[in-house]
Order: sequence, then C-alpha cells, then structure tokens
Amino acid sequence: METESLNRKNSSRKSSIVNGNGDASTKLTNGDGGDGGDGGGGEVTLKAKMSLLNGCTVIVGSIIGSGIFVSPTGVLMYTGSVNLALIVWVISGLFSMVGAYCYAELGTMITKSGADYAYIMETFGPFMAFIRLWIECMIVRPCSQAIVALTFSTYVLKPFFPECSPPEDSARLLAVCCILVLTLINCWDVKWATAVQDIFTYAKLLALFIIIATGMYQLYLGNVQYFTFENTDTKVTSLALSFYSGLFAYNGWNYLNFIIEELKDPVKNLPRAIAISCTLVTVVYVMANVSFYTILSPDEVLGSSAVAVTYAERAFGMLAWTIPVFVALSTFGAVNGILLTSSRLFYAGANEGQMPEILTMIQIQRFTPTPAVLAMALLSMLYLTVSDIFALINYVGFATWLSIGVAVLCLPWLRWAQPNLPRPIRVPMVFPIVYLIATMFVTVVPMYASPVETGYGILMILSSIPVYLVFIAWKNKPIWFQKCMVSLTHLLQKLLMVLGKQKKPAQV
Repeated sequence: METESLNRKNSSRKSSIVNGNGDASTKLTNGDGGDGGDGGGGEVTLKAKMSLLNGCTVIVGSIIGSGIFVSPTGVLMYTGSVNLALIVWVISGLFSMVGAYCYAELGTMITKSGADYAYIMETFGPFMAFIRLWIECMIVRPCSQAIVALTFSTYVLKPFFPECSPPEDSARLLAVCCILVLTLINCWDVKWATAVQDIFTYAKLLALFIIIATGMYQLYLGNVQYFTFENTDTKVTSLALSFYSGLFAYNGWNYLNFIIEELKDPVKNLPRAIAISCTLVTVVYVMANVSFYTILSPDEVLGSSAVAVTYAERAFGMLAWTIPVFVALSTFGAVNGILLTSSRLFYAGANEGQMPEILTMIQIQRFTPTPAVLAMALLSMLYLTVSDIFALINYVGFATWLSIGVAVLCLPWLRWAQPNLPRPIRVPMVFPIVYLIATMFVTVVPMYASPVETGYGILMILSSIPVYLVFIAWKNKPIWFQKCMVSLTHLLQKLLMVLGKQKKPAQV
C-alpha cells in the first residue's frame, strides 16, 4: 500500500516547555507506538538515545578539534608573553563555561533541537532567528566542517609526504571521503554516530594526555625558563584579539543543545555534561599549552605551523610520527561532531518553516534526520571547492559570537517577559550579565582592530535579509512555484524513504 503524502501543518511558535517534574512535554516515540500505546498513533520523531557519557563526548569531541594540536599560536601572537597567554586560555575556558550554563537554563526550558536558533525564535521572533540560522547553516558550519575535514586528510597523508605538503587535490578527495563515510554513519543510526564520537574523543584525549605527561616530566626536570611576562602586549585591541583566538579554540561548548531532543533526561544530564566537559577541556587545554612551553620557546611556537608536531619531534624522537595520526583521529571525531549537531540545526529550522520542508523529515526505519544530514554534507563538500575558506571563517567569526550573545540575551529577557515559565535550572543572573559584557568586548573592540574582516561579517549578516523577504516573509507565491516545490518534496520523500513529524496513517 502506498504511503499517503500529508501536507505540512503550519508550524507552531509554542515552546516545548518542560513540566514541573523535568520531563519534556514533547513525546519521543518510535514508529510502532513504542511508548506503550496502541501502535496506530506513534509519531515519527527523533528518539532520546544519548546518555550522559554520550553528551560529554559530543561536547568534548566538538570542542577539541585540530586547533590545540596544529597551531595554538593565535593567543601568544597577541599577548606577547607565555604567562599572559596561559591566563587567556584559563579565562576563555571559564567564559565558555558561563555561556554553557546560560544555555543549560534555556535548553531545559525550551526543549527543542536547534539551541540558540530555537531560543531566539521563541524570544525575538522569526526574523532574528532566521539571521542566526542563515549565518550558522549556510556559512559557519559547512566551512568549519570543510576545514576540519581538510586538516584530517592532510595529516593522514603527511607520513607519505614527510619532506613536503601533500598534494592539494589528494587532500580534498580524502576530505570528501571522510565526509561521505561520516554521512553514512549519521544517516544509519544515532547510536553509531555517538559511538564514533565516543571512540575518537578518547583517542584525542589520549594524545593530549601523552603530551601533558611528557610536559609534566619536563616541569619536574625544571624546564620553566619560558614562563615569564616578558614582551607582554598591553594594548586593549591586542588583548581582545587574543581572547578571540582563545574562544575560537573553545567553540563547540553549545553543540549538545542542538540535539537536546535526543538526550535522555536533559534536566539532569545537560548541566552535568556541561560541567564535566568544560572543566575537562579547560584543564587539558591549559596543561597542553604548559607542556608545549616546557620545551619550545615562544619564537619556536610562533614559527611553527604545527606546534604539536614540532613538540613531538623534540620530545618523542622516533615516535614523533604518532602525533599526525592522533591529529587525524582528533579531526575525524570533530567532523563527526559538527555533522551530528549541525544536521539537527537544519532540522530545527525546517520545523519552523524557515528551510525546505524535506529537512523536517525523519527516515522511517532508522529514525535519523537523513535529509538534514545530507544537506549539511553536500554544503560542506561544496565549500571544499573554494580556495580560501579560512578567510571566510575569519570574516564571519565576530558575527558568530555576536549571535551567541543575542542567544544569551534571551535568558534575562525571558526572566522579565515571562517570569512564570517553568525553569528546571535557574542560573544566577550575574552569569548572563558577565557573558554579555564580555561578548561586547570581544566583538566591538576587534571591529576597530580589524575593520575589513568585521565589515565582511556584517555583509554576510545583511545578505540574509533579502533571502528572508523573498522566501519566508512573502506568503503569496505563484501557484506554479508552490506546485513545483510540493512535487520535489514528494520525489525526495520517496527516494529517501522519509516522513514528516506527524502521525502515521492508520494500519488496515
């Protein structure tokens, strides 16, 4: 019997607010009515399969990518001294933790996948939410995934080209293979995707712990000559740019919120995952930097394009080849983390009617958002054809932090506008205030220090306005256009075997 295509219902702007017991009001069931119902009214939805451990590995695996292994020079470049650089690393970790706890209150109050997009939608409406969605989905996430996949391929190929850089075309093709393999895993089963995240998070932590262990031994031997405040740059603009580099390394602390519908008992597990993960990453980052400076001088760090490899050559000798392997493992896990969480952002935007309807649909056998995963993968591979995507990320960086600041602003705004909403987690008001002040510092000051990059970032934000006016705000589109879109959606439904978030047809 042929499955009927049901028209999409108008999307509701109602929050999925949790009840007093901390249980999500949105019921997550399997296609057979696995919640104990009669089996005829089951919903085709995302299922809560992720444990606390899975949540921790998503955050840790998403934060720790290639940066800490490859080039932690940005902070040192702008601080000038090793000691101030270490202070910036610590403060950046604490700053990220404060932001993560603000997201914990929002995430347990508004239990929708999509994180800051969902929070901005509920607080400030569809226009502001679409700007955030546009920047994140169309530019930041695909570019980031393309860059990390390229880093993975470069370091996999590095042992075969010890005296030179790997061929560019080979690196890009291997990056495509990396994305395709992880796309298959994420389309097949969420448990497979989280298993990959778990395994490769352990691998990257093992590599960092090896570096830290050798660094602690060097400290024991008394190698502390580089830990000084010499050559400290005291300019405010330089300090802001150093924090900008540090915070970029911690990017990913909010990724678990993007898939909160798939986290078991989010009221308990979300704040626990944040506390464990952010503390662990901060300690690991700071201790890894300390280890680097026990052997390498500031000039050597600034002159190296791959600090961890330079450190390994000095510390491990014949075993130095292991570091490129661990960098590859680290970046493979990071690509998976970006794909796992970003596809849910596409899914969340489509559920609000701000992206094509097909992206709302779930694979009827695997219960994974297959169309959204494929969309993210295709965009990432498209960006692999662009030669200078690194500059693109720099241009949009300030816009990313600005939009995260707007999401944190939702917390005090909702405290004032809707004080009676159930809040299973309630953070001190000083948290969002401190975060917003710091966000203004790291976004406004670089506008003066780097006007060209921030100018491009502003243009990217403004590019979302005509898209919103034509595709979202304009409701009375021609009939022929609407029919074409419906036909295309039905075709993709049949090809991908997906259904919308709706009741299944009754069984005869």
